[in-house]
Amino acid sequence: MTQNKLEFNGSRQFCSWLIEHNISLSFSTYQAGKLFFIGMQDEAKMSVFERTFARCMGIGLDPKTMSLWVANLYQLWRFENALKPGQSHQGFDRVYVPQVGYTTGDVDAHDVAIDDEGVLFVNTLFSCLARPSDQYSFESIWQPPHISKLAAEDRCHLNGLATKDGQAAYVTCVSQTDVNEGWREHRQTGGVVIDVQNNEVVADGLSMPHSPRWYNGKLWVLNSGEGEFGYIDLTSGRFEPVAFCPGYLRGMSFHGDYAVVGLSKPRGNKTFEGLKLHEKLEAKKVQPRCGLQVINLNTGDVVHELRIEGVVEELYDVCILPGVKRPMAIGFMNEEIRRVLSLPF
Repeated sequence: MTQNKLEFNGSRQFCSWLIEHNISLSFSTYQAGKLFFIGMQDEAKMSVFERTFARCMGIGLDPKTMSLWVANLYQLWRFENALKPGQSHQGFDRVYVPQVGYTTGDVDAHDVAIDDEGVLFVNTLFSCLARPSDQYSFESIWQPPHISKLAAEDRCHLNGLATKDGQAAYVTCVSQTDVNEGWREHRQTGGVVIDVQNNEVVADGLSMPHSPRWYNGKLWVLNSGEGEFGYIDLTSGRFEPVAFCPGYLRGMSFHGDYAVVGLSKPRGNKTFEGLKLHEKLEAKKVQPRCGLQVINLNTGDVVHELRIEGVVEELYDVCILPGVKRPMAIGFMNEEIRRVLSLPF
């Protein structure tokens, strides 16, 4: 399927997998400033829907209300489904409307998650976890133990957040540095996973780790600089790789026995130079890909794939939408937002 000079190619059983599990997918790309929704038009035809949001980053799904939170260049938005159960709009069974927005400023927000108190996000520029504020740009609620002060300096590239039992539980940082952009010197092996509740490093020696997620009793992490999907053995502190994916990994979501991860093509700049990912791609004689891969947690096999070709080469986050067949969203750049009404009766 081609849309806006993009080509989306699902593996042979990718669409069947979506139908079988009654799910759809959302993913973000900051590079192209888009929020995408992947679903099914019918039993055979995939649906690809996109909206423009500048520097679209973290996606957080509230498991209780099914609200969708999305971070972009300088705002954090909550999207609500405007349709009642059983309703449809132009063939879509979900219409996500930006209902509440907070202006955070350009704090380089990364992961977004929901805990028992509400929404929180990774404030990468200030090296902290934060909540949106009714009065200020953000409210800092936690910072890594190696960070000595809040400063707009991206000192360690704090990027990922996992919640557990309704609380912020684990974060990923590219390094433990405490100076302006000090992380750039430690991309190969400086990455750490930190226990938020205990302020302790539970794993180190990682290469630009991203997207920690607690699922089925395990702490899953993307060792992005080496193209590895795996989990942290919390007893030994070791990262246990489960699958190699041919791309720079960011974004991870789970359903049943499967993980969906996002792959990006590494940019040709110093941020991605010297990573072991390049050596592994050359050894395996494969080019880096952009897209989504579905990994069987029991076997580590990549069982399905959505390849993306064209102007989009980098993804950030991935979110599985359970019980949704064909989603769409209302954006700010067309007239439709004036006409969509969601009423409490």
